[in-house]
Amino acid sequence: MPALDLYHDAVVRALLADGWRITNDPLVLPVGTRELYVDLAAERAAIGAEREGRRIAVEIKSFVRPSALADLHEAVGQYAVYRSVLEQVDAGREIYLAVPVRVHEGIFSERVGQIVLESQHIKLIVFDHQSERITRWIP
Repeated sequence: MPALDLYHDAVVRALLADGWRITNDPLVLPVGTRELYVDLAAERAAIGAEREGRRIAVEIKSFVRPSALADLHEAVGQYAVYRSVLEQVDAGREIYLAVPVRVHEGIFSERVGQIVLESQHIKLIVFDHQSERITRWIP
């Protein structure tokens, strides 16, 4: 099993504070003879009689390497693999990439980050690791 991300606990607490229930930590996706490990799975309770609850998978990335581009390559690759597998094994679950505010204001606010987010249709959860709160959901 992979090591926990630097901000794993902060994201768990931020999701809980935002009304989510953690259902899997990690979410294991069996694919043939392999298993993939997405950091978290969460559900949001139904609100109102006509709305179904939402189910999400969350991959947390800290972006702590000296090269933000190297971190971007890794994060986008993992996100794409998990999204593809989820479409086959758990189609009702949305995948999100959780990143700290500094990453959103850094590489994802730069042109290269914007191009990648748009072309790859990446959904983001932006969180403040100090307050352990979600600051933005970017669908």
